[in-house]
Amino acid sequence: MQALEITHANKTVRNGARDQQKILADLSLTVAPGDFITVLGGNGAGKSTLFNSISGTLMLDSGTVAIKGQDITRLPEEKRAKYIARVFQDPKLGTAPRMTVAENLTLAQKRGQKRGLHLRKLKEQRAYFQTICASIGNGLENHLDTPTGHLSGGQRQALSLLMATLTKPELLLLDEHTAALDPKTAKQLMQVTDQKITASQLTCLMITHKMEDALTYGNRLLVMKKGRIVHDFSAAEKADLSLQDLFLFFEEDADLEVG
Repeated sequence: MQALEITHANKTVRNGARDQQKILADLSLTVAPGDFITVLGGNGAGKSTLFNSISGTLMLDSGTVAIKGQDITRLPEEKRAKYIARVFQDPKLGTAPRMTVAENLTLAQKRGQKRGLHLRKLKEQRAYFQTICASIGNGLENHLDTPTGHLSGGQRQALSLLMATLTKPELLLLDEHTAALDPKTAKQLMQVTDQKITASQLTCLMITHKMEDALTYGNRLLVMKKGRIVHDFSAAEKADLSLQDLFLFFEEDADLEVG
């Protein structure tokens, strides 16, 4: 059974009374369990629209989305959270700023579940939270009682990744999750990301504008343009690609970067 199956997805937006733009154009995609797929494309290629259509932020005009054979095409975003975890580009979007690191992690344990009134049991879980935070390697374990709004951007994004993977999702969406970080912090977070995906055998789609990351990470590479997947490289095909090959795909796009 496929982890994700998108069939003939179409989405059109209106920019005015007469101006329409097709941002997904009959797109179909099958993702196997354990796939780690990097997604490249210039501005307006449809990458974020694809992720929004999967997560339920945006409803398709036509087509279907299924997770592990379950049709979720018309499910609202909050109900899709049972299957899908997402880390955004902006570190502020993945955490509750007034809640501490420990409180955010406790909340993440209930992703996609019905929530009622109950004891948080933070003391009982403190050692566990310290252990998983220490695995990041950026000192997050020393800030369990710190409101996340006081963390650095790198620490906050690392926490978002921990929260997204705390309970194994059917699908992990990484939406340019290192783009807002400095190069050193971004490199460290990508290494941690790869380790977590590999160790937990997660199924993951990752949008990136960094072509080196697209070549380095994952077992499959998609290139999007004008709402379509124009290239779908397997692990073997990706291994034969160079940065120059990717530059040729995007010679008219200025928003991709090396590094």
